[in-house]
Amino acid sequence: MDNAPRTGLIGLGTMGAALALNIAEKGYPIAVYNRTASVTDDFVFGAGDLSARLTPAKSFEELVHAIRPPRTIILMVPAGEIVDQQIAALSPLLGEGDLIIDAGNANYADTERRATASRDQPWDFMGIGVSGGEEGARHGPSIMAGGDAAQWDRMGGMLEAISAKYEGEPCAALMGPGGAGHFVKMVHNGIEYADMQMIAEAYALMRDGMSRDTDRIAETFETWNRGPLASFLIEVSGIVARAQDPISGGPMLDAILDAAGQKGTGRWTVIEAQKLAVAVPVIEAAVVGRNLSARVEDRAKGAETFGALPQSLPDGALDTDTLEAALIAGKILCYAQGFEMLARASSEFGWDLPMAVIARIWREGCIIRSDMLNDMATAFETAPDGNLIFAAPFTGLLREHEAALRQTVIAATGSGIAVPALSAGLSWFDTMRSPRGPANMIQAQRDFFGAHGFKRLDGKDSPHGPWGEDGAQH
Repeated sequence: MDNAPRTGLIGLGTMGAALALNIAEKGYPIAVYNRTASVTDDFVFGAGDLSARLTPAKSFEELVHAIRPPRTIILMVPAGEIVDQQIAALSPLLGEGDLIIDAGNANYADTERRATASRDQPWDFMGIGVSGGEEGARHGPSIMAGGDAAQWDRMGGMLEAISAKYEGEPCAALMGPGGAGHFVKMVHNGIEYADMQMIAEAYALMRDGMSRDTDRIAETFETWNRGPLASFLIEVSGIVARAQDPISGGPMLDAILDAAGQKGTGRWTVIEAQKLAVAVPVIEAAVVGRNLSARVEDRAKGAETFGALPQSLPDGALDTDTLEAALIAGKILCYAQGFEMLARASSEFGWDLPMAVIARIWREGCIIRSDMLNDMATAFETAPDGNLIFAAPFTGLLREHEAALRQTVIAATGSGIAVPALSAGLSWFDTMRSPRGPANMIQAQRDFFGAHGFKRLDGKDSPHGPWGEDGAQH
């Protein structure tokens, strides 16, 4: 038993299998289980030299027996009820000091609930966010852990070992207790939605507004990836724009239905932002964009009823340098909103989220990794509770690129090219720099029909307005 693994993993789907191989490759023996026994056998057989560090199990009892106490069992199963079912099945088999880790895409509220429930058990529970897709899980993801210091002391070494590295620095860290890790991962995914949407809007402007073919579009993305926008998603955009369809022989993008899928994590971000009363309009626009993309038949009917859009941009209305500058501004505004949401949650839930650390562990391994995160980490080291738009170098970049963002939104709107995320970012930015907005009208309306009251600019005591014809309050 001395040579037995201390870690087990349940769920050998794409992500689970990749993570198990990563753990084994880093020198940690691991027991593995999948509901379908043949999947377990095939996985171990196909692991090559790493199979010596893999112990297959055909039941939960066999899995638990194969792991040396105190045991750690990682769940890589779909979020939701299945996680609760797995925990319920494991619970009678586990002893003092054993640890269950949910490394799936769980809703942070479920993780909070499970962590609280585990206090009445002899075993412990952690929830960790893992970002990077299959490639990240296999070779190094960004890991956002939720738990207490003792749990991190126990698991941090392995999690850092399997994580991505940025210039040798592990992209794994403890975010805070309970559901903090999954909350940070959720916001990461919301930013991911927004980043992808803004890139798609830039693609639409080049394809429909500038009549660029996919090769020229690919070249533009490749050029941008050598500048301030350098990131995984810009790199991917260039690759997919360059790809050829093996069936038709034409551009791969031209063969793909324009209806975007989603697993719901972006929607969770928007819902939680509303609960926290924090504005994340770029993320909201990205979620709405995906929802509308699925309405293929309605969009076709709209084109037939009202005339098809979009139209080409007028000559000289926009060029790729201006579009690049607009994306730089949009990206800053998007991340500013996401980090503001993290700051609000940190205060609301008493988590003390490490903002600079979050920016640093997102620099490698995760989907939104980009060069810009270096400066974001530095900004949060200087002002942990500040908004990025007020921090160097982002204040200067926004001053430099605001006009390009405005020009891009104006040009797109004039030609009927929908840019909801870029437009939302611009509107948020305009609101954030307006010392007096129109909400005084809303306050007057609320007082008129509901006697909700209001505050006066001069501070005088006059909680209601003289709205009736006779000066009486309705």
